[in-house]
Order: sequence, then C-alpha cells, then structure tokens
Amino acid sequence: MDRRTREYLSGRFGDYYRRADPTLPPDPDAREWGHIPWTRGESTTMVRHQSIYDLGDVGDFLAREAPRHVYFSAARYDDPGAKSMDEKGWCGADLVFDLDADHLPSVDPEMATYAEMLDACKDALYRLLDLLEDDFGFDDLTVVFSGGRGYHVHVRDDGLADLDSEARREIVDYVRAVDLDIEGLVRTRAVGGTTRRELRTGGGWGRRTHRRLEAFIDELRDLDEADARERLTAFDGIGEGRADTLLDAFVDSEAVAQGNVEAGGPGARLLVEALASEAVEAETAPIDEPVTTDTHRLIRLPGSLHGGSGLVVRSIDRSDLDDFDPLVDAVPDRFTGRSIRVEVTDPGTVELDGDSFTLDAGEHSVPECVGVFLMTRDRARKIKE
Repeated sequence: MDRRTREYLSGRFGDYYRRADPTLPPDPDAREWGHIPWTRGESTTMVRHQSIYDLGDVGDFLAREAPRHVYFSAARYDDPGAKSMDEKGWCGADLVFDLDADHLPSVDPEMATYAEMLDACKDALYRLLDLLEDDFGFDDLTVVFSGGRGYHVHVRDDGLADLDSEARREIVDYVRAVDLDIEGLVRTRAVGGTTRRELRTGGGWGRRTHRRLEAFIDELRDLDEADARERLTAFDGIGEGRADTLLDAFVDSEAVAQGNVEAGGPGARLLVEALASEAVEAETAPIDEPVTTDTHRLIRLPGSLHGGSGLVVRSIDRSDLDDFDPLVDAVPDRFTGRSIRVEVTDPGTVELDGDSFTLDAGEHSVPECVGVFLMTRDRARKIKE
C-alpha cells in the first residue's frame, strides 16, 4: 500500500471514529486490548498487552490513533496489561465461535464472489446458532458480523468461563461432528424381559437423526407402495426384502416416535446410519477450531472498522438476523454520500451499499465506500482529486 492510500485511509478511519460509538464488552477493564496501526509496507504490527487504562477513553483512543484493526481479549485477567500471559492472571474466558467463508467446504474462494461467500457464511451461522441454542441450551449469545468474511458468536456464561482448551475442543468436535460414532446412535435396551434396538432420541445427534427419520417416514407415507419401496432401495444395502420389512415396521407410528427400530431389522440400522450422515452433512457448522479453543484469544471490537474491507464490525440482534445484509448494513454512513477517485489495480465486480460496480483497471470515480473497500483490499490506490 502506497503512502497516499495509507494516509487517506488512516484519515478517514479517524473521521469515522470521531462519530462512532463502539460497543465495549462486559468488564472491559479486565480484558487485554490490542490493535494494528497503519504501518508502511506489506507487514503489519500487532500492538497488544494493553489494558483499557493504557488506552484511556476507548472512543478518544480510536479517534486519535485511527487503527486499522481493533481487538479485545475473550479472556478476563487480574492484570490485563502485563507483558506475559503468566503475569496477567487468567480469570476465565468467553466461549467464542468464528465462522470464516474461506474455511467453508462449500465455498471456493477463487471462484465465489464476496457476496456469495457471505451468503454461504450466513447459512453456516444459522446452523451454528441452532446447535448452540437447541443442543447446548445456550441463551446468552452475541452475534457479530466480523467486518470481513464471516461472523463471530460470543457465549458469555459464568458456568463456561473456566473451561480449558480441551473442554472447549470437545464442544468444537460436537459442533463439527468430529469422530461422531454414528453406529452408537442406536442402543440396545432391555424392555419387559427382552431387548430391543432404539435410536437415542433424548438429544444430540441422535435426536437430530430421529427428526430426519420421522420426516422421511412421513414422506414415504405420502407415496404409493412401489414408489416408497424404490425410495428405500436407493440406500446402500437396502434391497426389496429389507425395504418391505421397513415399510411394515413403519406402520407402527408410536414405535417410530419412540425411536424403536427393532422391527425394521438390519435395514433399519442402515437407514439410520444413512440419515445420520445426512444430518451431519447438512447441520454441522464448520467453525474455526483455534478461535474457540484459545483461552487467550483476541477478537474484533463491535463498532470498530475492519481494515481489510472498511466495513463495520456489527453486533446483530438475533431477531434482526434474517434481514441483516452485511454489504448494506455494515457500510459506514461516514463513507456514503460522496465519490472519490481511485486507480483500480485489480479489476472486477464489487457489490456494496445496494449496488453493483464492474470496474476495469485504471482511474475511476466511485462512491467512497467502494473506494475504501477496494483500497483496504489492495485492489486500488488513492489518486489526487
């Protein structure tokens, strides 16, 4: 990034911060603070091991320093400004989840547009929230658009704050269904002097599989016998004989509701395993493991600007999530209403602030938010007006 571009962005970030009202986390004085300034060249420098007392008033600090990125620690400390982790005195940490479009298996960063990547990440966010709320029962969730390629979810619960990295990794493994024992979702239980095989319906991936089983059976009941048999035989290992056995077993709706798959024979096990695999593929959330397991992690401050996009790191009310469009709602008002001149060095299409711009290499007059977006992503540089 050249000097003119860097100085322009630093100045405009400062203008934004002079009117901004960043959202401080709970107990801000117990957290470590960090930021990345606008340094020369390609390298970046993280300034960290600061307490809020080192910064002074956060709003004044941001307006004065106009940093490129701003962070606070998920952890709380006795002495957050100490220069080593051992000296800080760890007192617990929020449970933080990070979704980044670059890590989604369904996204090819080389082919997908920025808007497509964000749409895919929002879909993954819904899956994550469903797992956290439905399976874990977490209710104190803070959802944050990262300002870049994804979302953060903060869980602040005193009962979780003391979890170490290994315990947090177990939560990650559950959310990502790592090493899930699919065969173990069906148990053998003693009932009235005999045994029967039952799908575990009380919670977790067993309950999720059971929901899919009930929905699948409802689908079969709407088909005639030949079509239902064909639907079943599409699964590996289920021939016509096993399909007929399953159809007979599915007549007992009460048994299905209880997860009783004994009457379905070997075909029921194969069907349950196939539906469990479908549940894992469709309902897991590909969260970034190091963010959740790191008990000292620094995370972006809501209300700050992301130095790689010029967009606002935005907290989102759960009820507003459906309508939230990061390419509109995270555009700073400060960067709208006027145009600037830039030289585009990496041509292509930009979708921002409800509009789409296809730009060739060379000089262009563009809305400032578009210019800032391109410059922060090293796709353009500032030229004289």
